[in-house]
Amino acid sequence: MFRKPTQSVAPANSTPKEGARPVRILALMEAASVTGPAKNLIGFAQWLNSESGRKTGLALSIATFDRNSRVDATDGFVSSARRAGVEVAVLHERRRFDMRVMSQIESLVETLQPDIIQTHNNKSHLLVRLSRRARTGRLWFAFQHGDAYTDLKQRLYNQVDRFSLRGADRVVTVCEAFSRRLRSYGILDERLRVLHNSAVQTAPASTGERSSLRAGLQVSDSELLILSVGRLSREKGHADLVRALAALPDAIRPWRAVFVGTGPELEPLKILARKLGIEARVKFAGFRADAGRLYRAADIFVLPSHSEGSSNALLEAMVAQLPIVATAVGGNPEILEAGRTGMLVPCHDPHALARALGQLLSDPTEAAAMGFAAAQQASTAFSVERYRERLCSFYREAGVCP
Repeated sequence: MFRKPTQSVAPANSTPKEGARPVRILALMEAASVTGPAKNLIGFAQWLNSESGRKTGLALSIATFDRNSRVDATDGFVSSARRAGVEVAVLHERRRFDMRVMSQIESLVETLQPDIIQTHNNKSHLLVRLSRRARTGRLWFAFQHGDAYTDLKQRLYNQVDRFSLRGADRVVTVCEAFSRRLRSYGILDERLRVLHNSAVQTAPASTGERSSLRAGLQVSDSELLILSVGRLSREKGHADLVRALAALPDAIRPWRAVFVGTGPELEPLKILARKLGIEARVKFAGFRADAGRLYRAADIFVLPSHSEGSSNALLEAMVAQLPIVATAVGGNPEILEAGRTGMLVPCHDPHALARALGQLLSDPTEAAAMGFAAAQQASTAFSVERYRERLCSFYREAGVCP
């Protein structure tokens, strides 16, 4: 049985009557920078503030955690949200799991009186599970964006989720592959929902802009640009991609590979590229605020992850009409149709990655057909409108309204 809100609210599937109290949602998001989940939350909040969004009868407030005084960083989550017209409350803490922040959450709940508390990270899941005061009389939606098994600390966080998520009224995850894992935690099917991320449409780049973007990456118009976007951490599989690049046949037209992102694997990847003799053909571009535009400069996109949920980078590459090679892990096979909208290969297999890359780089006609099919798929099955519709339906069917 779900806990009912203490007050009646306007149905979220209808235009609220003038003066009607909206359904109030408080979302707790731990994000210093604009990660994929953070980008989705900001976008949804911004839409709810628009004329069409207000018709849903939903009102969303956001709170985040800060312990490094990065609130005012120009590339940070809070600054980005405020530029989008979305206000964010800041909960101050001294360390990652500072339990004293619970009292700030409870005070914020008392002030805002939300009908739904929405959590997005291991920490906020745990804090809300432990705070009976915050949960009483309202629903709790826990958004599980994915597990990682990169180190002992992350595996411990995954085990914390086993405890925390069993207390949520709804657990919303990003792919069917993760929902199977959540069932093993003891979470009932009736409380599980799957919501893939959305593909945001962008305007195509002009010929001049494409050339300018490529020049900024030190890639000539005569070279094939292989693009990979994502945090440079071990589970993202970039070392497999470097090895695959080194194994590409010499007969393939000159190429350059660009890795966009930062992370702990940066130096090891540079060393590996140097060892394999392809250092001059691989560029590590670091963090790029304009990463979304770089897809328009590329010829092919590669996602070599060992673990993946509903990859925003993959969806952005589809929208950009790029031919794609991705590993068959997590939600990737739910997004890509192998052989039609992209190439799927086993993870931890640089040779398979090299074969798929070589096939698309050698056959521009096949590559173009896959890119076109991927863009068509993204614009329908993974549109922003579909994402919003499904998310709003989760609030409606959870019994928020009497």
